[in-house]
Amino acid sequence: MSTDAAHESDRPGLLRALGPGMAIAIVVGNVIGSGIFAKPGRIAAEAGRFDLIIIAWITGGVLCLLGGLCFAELAVMLPRAGGLYVYLKEAYGKLTAFLFGWQECLFNRPASTGALAMIFVGSFSNMTGIGFSLTTQVGLAIGLQLGMGVVNVMGVLWGGWVQAVTTVIKAGFVAFVALLPFVMELAGHEVASFATFRSTTTPLQTTLAAQFAAVLLAVMWAYNGWHGITPVAEEIRDPQRNIPIALFGGIGLLIVLYIGANLAYHAVIPLDEMAQPANHEHVAELMVNRLLGPLGGKLMSIGVMISTLGAINSNLLLGPRVSFAMGRDRVFFSKLGDVHARYRTPALAIGIQALLGAVLVVLSAVLVETVPYFREKSIFSILTNAIIFVSSIFYVLSVGAVMILRRKRPDLDRPYRTLGYPVVPIVYIVFYCWFLVYIFKGQPMEALMGFAIILLGVPAYLYWRREA
Repeated sequence: MSTDAAHESDRPGLLRALGPGMAIAIVVGNVIGSGIFAKPGRIAAEAGRFDLIIIAWITGGVLCLLGGLCFAELAVMLPRAGGLYVYLKEAYGKLTAFLFGWQECLFNRPASTGALAMIFVGSFSNMTGIGFSLTTQVGLAIGLQLGMGVVNVMGVLWGGWVQAVTTVIKAGFVAFVALLPFVMELAGHEVASFATFRSTTTPLQTTLAAQFAAVLLAVMWAYNGWHGITPVAEEIRDPQRNIPIALFGGIGLLIVLYIGANLAYHAVIPLDEMAQPANHEHVAELMVNRLLGPLGGKLMSIGVMISTLGAINSNLLLGPRVSFAMGRDRVFFSKLGDVHARYRTPALAIGIQALLGAVLVVLSAVLVETVPYFREKSIFSILTNAIIFVSSIFYVLSVGAVMILRRKRPDLDRPYRTLGYPVVPIVYIVFYCWFLVYIFKGQPMEALMGFAIILLGVPAYLYWRREA
């Protein structure tokens, strides 16, 4: 046995402790965070009309289902920690996998936790009525990320239980938002109106294609993380059965909740009011405040806080498994592949992600304060737009991996095969390529930031390959 092999055999392994219920909770909890609460106002401003908005929400859900059909084959075939990192390595080789893991570790997941933490702080401000300075907001967001990092270091079951509890609560809040106006109508309160569905406002984008792409960019942040079960595949019991259940069950539930919530928003609040900049990130709180008064608005703020807390937790539960897999493969810092002897978690990988999230919040705050292009944007929008652009590139490559591995590795056992193959992956890839072009046109600086982070990974990869 080689020294490296002996070292690997001495390392404690990850614990298969997550059953189907927690697996679905991870999918739903990884997705429901801030998007359904914090993006509808921006979506209203970009689209200007309800029919385009609801079509975009349905399209986003269908895209996730198509991706889920493909990812289920990959996850069941390769049920190892790392998710997309594992699939990209098998299909394209080490460089592509490294670039995914590089941006996932240094930007994507930390930026997600940072963006979510800022929404948490904003809702906390609304709930308490305390106006925080930008410096205080950044400080609170940093403390929240570090605290949730400690929870996940303490064990996958700790993180899993936090995920399960917060998922039930936040899914309940989305359902509450979706049903509230219609329940009040049945109770005799005239709070909803079909006339608001016909209300319009002047869209920010001039062409229909640009409007749809801009709306879809926001929608896909709300759906982002639908593949969230794949990084912890190595910790799922009976992965051949439970991974497809988690993907399809979780995505289906999300589509129902999201469409219901949007119907509720637009039944109560006219589009031009949603589109006002002050309401961009607080439409849910605005609606509940209007229906139930200030106490209801505060209750909704608490719901948003719980929702973002669960999403921060899921990012710290799932993201570090990618850098863990890279460390274990010795293509990144090998210490990231260590498992804590007591807690059986990738503790160092979790800690680094939490710290990087804090750094990105600070850097984004500096951009907002000093760079004219970003001055009219929020930290939340800067981070989320860049995340979706970068993520979409690797989603396309991962769906393509299904087709590549069918040819390259026909020997691999495939307990589940993609339904509708090869039409499903082809449709997904073509649509997403169109989407990427329009993101680049509409958000060039955020897209270039994402490209730069990916390209910086090339010399880093060459360095670690030389050191290996």
